[in-house]
Amino acid sequence: MTYDIAERRTALQERFSTWTPRTLDAWLDVCAAQFPERDLVVTDERVLSYAEVAAESRCLADGLATLGVRKGDHVGLLMANHAEFVTMKFAIARAGAVAIPFNFLYRIDELRYVLKQSDCTVLITNAGFQNLDHAGMLDKIVPGWDTPDFPERPPAGDRAPDALRHVVLVERPGDAPRPGAFTGTALAKLGEQHPGSADPGHRPDDISDLLYTSGSTGSPKGVQVTHDAVLRTGYASALTRAYEDGRRILFSLPCYHMFGYVEGLLSATYVGGAVIMLPSFTAEAYLGAVEKHRATDMLCVPTMAVAMVESTSRHEADLSSLRAILCGSAPAPVWLWEQVERDFGVSEIVTGYGMTECGGAMTLSLPEDELALTSTTVGRPKLAGSAGVPGSEHGATGLAALCVYRTVDPLSGEVLPDGTAGELTSSGPTTMLGYHAKPEETAAALHAGPDGTVWLHSGDLGRVREDGYLVLTGRSKEVYKSGGELVMPKEVEEVLGAHPGISQVYAVGVVDDRWGEIGCAVVVRAPGPDGDGLDAEGVIAYAKEHLARFKVPKRVEFLDSLKLPTTATGKVQKFRLVELVAQPAPLEGERR
Repeated sequence: MTYDIAERRTALQERFSTWTPRTLDAWLDVCAAQFPERDLVVTDERVLSYAEVAAESRCLADGLATLGVRKGDHVGLLMANHAEFVTMKFAIARAGAVAIPFNFLYRIDELRYVLKQSDCTVLITNAGFQNLDHAGMLDKIVPGWDTPDFPERPPAGDRAPDALRHVVLVERPGDAPRPGAFTGTALAKLGEQHPGSADPGHRPDDISDLLYTSGSTGSPKGVQVTHDAVLRTGYASALTRAYEDGRRILFSLPCYHMFGYVEGLLSATYVGGAVIMLPSFTAEAYLGAVEKHRATDMLCVPTMAVAMVESTSRHEADLSSLRAILCGSAPAPVWLWEQVERDFGVSEIVTGYGMTECGGAMTLSLPEDELALTSTTVGRPKLAGSAGVPGSEHGATGLAALCVYRTVDPLSGEVLPDGTAGELTSSGPTTMLGYHAKPEETAAALHAGPDGTVWLHSGDLGRVREDGYLVLTGRSKEVYKSGGELVMPKEVEEVLGAHPGISQVYAVGVVDDRWGEIGCAVVVRAPGPDGDGLDAEGVIAYAKEHLARFKVPKRVEFLDSLKLPTTATGKVQKFRLVELVAQPAPLEGERR
């Protein structure tokens, strides 16, 4: 197996021995010329080849240009993982505009905020998703959006998006009609009537995407990344994981997030592969899609992996095509990977780490690594070869890395000696240009070194091992004080997580009238007698036995796992946990 991996990686390295910066649409055209008849997008409703995606995106780009979209304009996409997302995404790039893939789970106030803050000029949307009525939200945010004279409407008030000129409603089966709305079908017809209208003259170093952070630490910010940056990251994923020709990647992770967008869609294009896109996750749907569409790879987060190994469908579905899994966003125990390897017959299991501001996942473990590395580390900087940082070559492979990591003192910002724990900072060609219209936040995140190198502050605590692998220890912003001593939540979580009655645990600092700030453990009970009999006193007694006194939580709250506030990629939003435990009533009737 190791030889096969090395052979595949070498083949990719030789194909891209020189990195050629391109725009997203130019890269699509290269792929369409090389793999015209191959599947690129696979859903249960539609299958689109590379040539079809290129042709549809060209027509839609001409339609956008006819509407008045010009280079640098901001075009929003409020759409789940449907085939139309991909054609629209490349159409926006082809028009030279900046794509803003919005979180389709936003509620009305969140949608109003990002529409206004992003300076969105055109919004491409579906009528809704599951129980969310996006059309109804727009009725309140921008009244008259579905009327023919919408662009000339009078201002709808201070809370309405100032820049929005057009809304394109992409029809889905079963949607309620909106007779006056400008539709996706109308946009395509407009492009057919005005071929060649999109000629923006954009460049690889222009902004391609404005990606709003998932908000695990607060309000979302629009991250500006370039065409070249996301393509470098996608290539580095394919190289590090040693993709075989034609890899077929299954995921339900949304394409408004770097995980689905880069690790799925863009990375697959480097081997003429396909993405099998699901609009939402269930274990049964995932396992069924592996069989139906012959997926060779899947993207998931640990909670999804647990659901699949616990599902009875794993014994019924034909998983013989599956050979690889990338599971990221949160740590997971090695037993989970051992069970996935055993039950699914998967030989290449990797994990990774990164953030939108970096350009997506910056580290991955290698498919040839021991499974223990997927639990004890978050991998090492991706292998990027010609697309990487000169001088960062990895000894074992000789390939340059996508970025370079080092640690700094989280308070002073002083660079720490190699191997020392601190705040992780990174530098490389995929780092964001900044946050849209947020100069103070940009200045806080990006710092230039004495040599002019720009370093991104992650807010994550960890260290870089001698072999280059990263170990995470927590979030600098999550550190809290107890009895005047700083407490690292991850340390508390690791100790309490070993209790047989605890399935998940999250340590947070909360305001206290007496102490100013105290530690609180939010616990999800494990199924079975150990969990059923667990109470707050038992958790605190266990903590006292294994932790220094100042680290012992003064409060314990119990919560059902389904009620944990999470981002779309499975990260628990600790700031929302803090909000929950601050409520007058206990979460489950127990408080200590």
